[in-house]
Amino acid sequence: MLTLYHAPFSRSTSILALIEEMGIADRIDVQEVTVARADGTGGPDPRNPHPEGKVPYLTNGADHVRERGAIIAFLTDMFPEAGLGRPVGHSQRGAFLSWLFYYQGIMEPVLVLDRAKVEHPVVHATFRGLDAVLARLSEALDGRPYLLGECFSAVDLLLSSPFQWLPDAMPEDPSVQAWIRRCAERPALKAVVERERLALSA
Repeated sequence: MLTLYHAPFSRSTSILALIEEMGIADRIDVQEVTVARADGTGGPDPRNPHPEGKVPYLTNGADHVRERGAIIAFLTDMFPEAGLGRPVGHSQRGAFLSWLFYYQGIMEPVLVLDRAKVEHPVVHATFRGLDAVLARLSEALDGRPYLLGECFSAVDLLLSSPFQWLPDAMPEDPSVQAWIRRCAERPALKAVVERERLALSA
């Protein structure tokens, strides 16, 4: 059986939202673990098989998957009927994978470096600046509601996720703001966040 190692209100929350969106919660065993938090709380959990103690981490028997982009590709390929990915042979397969890799390799590092106030020419030359990343989103969303067109997909879930937790990073572009709001209003994400809030207050 597929097993997801998850810590509430962490990067793995978006994978729980994906699972909810796909309607496959009954096919995945979610194991809640602790992780080290940016505020110094928490710590590695011996129950978590991730080699660095991070989440999300997905196991499928002897096969293990880490990094959100990879987990999203893995799950949407395994359950193509959910319609949130773009399977091999689809005309948007390349665009789908490109956005997943863009998030992991460019967008998240840029957001983290900007939040940490790290400025260096090498950073901009390698990863781009935040303005360039936001301009790319604005360009992609010009005249359409989602990154791949008219329909919400897993890339929208992933790329909008940091703005759900970092409201001060909200772009000024109205089309990007509207896209973030559309993604935030998805019933699956709202249900997952509400469950995590209730569990935290229990």
